[in-house]
Amino acid sequence: QVQLVESGGGLVQAGGSLELSCAASGTIFSINSMGWYRQAPGKQRELVASVSSIGRTNYADSVKGRFTISRDNAKNMVYLQMKSLKPEDTAVYYCNAAILRTGRTTWEWFWGQGTQVTVSS
Repeated sequence: QVQLVESGGGLVQAGGSLELSCAASGTIFSINSMGWYRQAPGKQRELVASVSSIGRTNYADSVKGRFTISRDNAKNMVYLQMKSLKPEDTAVYYCNAAILRTGRTTWEWFWGQGTQVTVSS
């Protein structure tokens, strides 16, 4: 019953900005860490940024200083603010979260469906 839904992807010119949003819903008891991954054509999926339950963040070196991850625990949402976008940022971006479902005793990883981000030159 748990699902993650992403929004905010689109086409933007190099140097521009874009914000992605992800909402988790369902029989959720608690959410631990949340993050964003991306996958470009022909490449492996890679971690872009993550944020812990207490707000500690981690970023891929390629996006440090340009991207900002944040979360709203009351709304079960995570965001990715992307600035100074480059063509190499073009990829499908996926939301990820470690969730404890109501009535269960183990954490599980859930993924969103992905949203396309295209940066033109």
